[in-house]
Amino acid sequence: MALEGTGPLSAQASQSKYWNQLTETMPRAKLDALHLKKIKRLLAFVYEHNEFYRERLRLAGVKPDDIRSLDDFKRLVPTTDKLDFIDFQAERPPYGKTQNLPDDLICHHAETSGTTGKPLAIPYSMYDTIRYGESWTYGFWALGIRPGDSFYFAFSWGNFAGFWSAYWGVRRFGGKVISGGGLDTKGHIAAIQRLKPTVLISTPTFALRIAEVAKGMGVDLAKSSIRYTFHAGEPGPTALPAMRKQLEEAWGAKAGELLGIAEVDAFAPGCPLGDGVHVNEMNVFSWVMDPKTGQEVAEGEIGENVITSFVNNAQPLLNYRTHDLVRPRRSCSCGRTWTKFEGSVLGRTDFMMTVRGTNVYPTAVENLLGEIAGVSPHYEMILKQEMGNDVMEIRFEPDKSVPSEDWEGLAQHVSNCIHRALHVRLNSVVLKPESLPRYDLKTKRVIDQRPKEFRRALERE
Repeated sequence: MALEGTGPLSAQASQSKYWNQLTETMPRAKLDALHLKKIKRLLAFVYEHNEFYRERLRLAGVKPDDIRSLDDFKRLVPTTDKLDFIDFQAERPPYGKTQNLPDDLICHHAETSGTTGKPLAIPYSMYDTIRYGESWTYGFWALGIRPGDSFYFAFSWGNFAGFWSAYWGVRRFGGKVISGGGLDTKGHIAAIQRLKPTVLISTPTFALRIAEVAKGMGVDLAKSSIRYTFHAGEPGPTALPAMRKQLEEAWGAKAGELLGIAEVDAFAPGCPLGDGVHVNEMNVFSWVMDPKTGQEVAEGEIGENVITSFVNNAQPLLNYRTHDLVRPRRSCSCGRTWTKFEGSVLGRTDFMMTVRGTNVYPTAVENLLGEIAGVSPHYEMILKQEMGNDVMEIRFEPDKSVPSEDWEGLAQHVSNCIHRALHVRLNSVVLKPESLPRYDLKTKRVIDQRPKEFRRALERE
């Protein structure tokens, strides 16, 4: 077990299942009491210091003293959305009315990647970075990683928040940081061979890309020093079991992931059972609502994750709509009492297609593609409109082992597998190997070619 501000205490502690057993196994009644205490303090603080929330609460006729229970908080405090913050930042850049601390206490500036519109600016205080980094440590520990491990960061160090927080996490954890910033894919492979790190940090699709390039160079990364791969930034080994298999076979390593939202926190480390993520209830309060009615859903039902962060003092987020669809569970056989999201994120409230009367989520299609023999990890889902109806086309590269004369048959097989599983027919198009783009960060799987007025946000940014 680890105490606040320290690493593991002894050899015996290093065998524990938990980074912090006291907090990870806290009874629900105590967790909820702690949440209410933190929420009340946070509400009082933002009401006094934050123009954005003070206006929101006044318009809703709510004062901090009105919140006497978690139900009061869910029911009375208005929800917020990313677009709210972007609009206010545009009026008064860089942070607008949402900034909670003076400029001299902001130690780090980051942004969302902005692939679906304007980027959101994110300020962090020193305290924020430490607490944010702490979230990664739970996932590292649960996977089996220990402070003696060395972490290879296979990405460029830009303004994106995601892997900066992983860096804060490794510093907090006590591991060694090895930066691959500025190197191309072959450079990463050479650095891994030379420096012999034990943990790879990257997006999951880029990890597969590195392994693919290495294979072409005659390098078997399953025989490298890497014993763990740890991922974030896009659906990974928990959300996509087929991807877990691909990663672990390619690297000969155990694959894990973390669910995070740049402006919120790296808030949900993977469950060691590999079938979901646990909400870090020391850093955030999360509840799940029906996105149509606004009412809380029952345990085991799918709804939208609404989150309040206790981490971001510089830009607080209260009752923040993530638009992520999740299935919450209150218990887990791993022993953690923190809320579990089965399968991580199951879809998006602002992105679901209805094709011929059937609801289709991209993650469901991705899982199927990953299980079909002969289909490589490189594919795209193209959204179109035909005669006023949404349609989806699958474009994929075959595995290089598949003869070209079998490609069309494989495309038909893909369409048939999707039809059997999802009860909807999607057109499948096979492309030549190496014809689709490769990405160092988030892979763009979904290409929306519908008229602008029909497009919706495709990613959490």
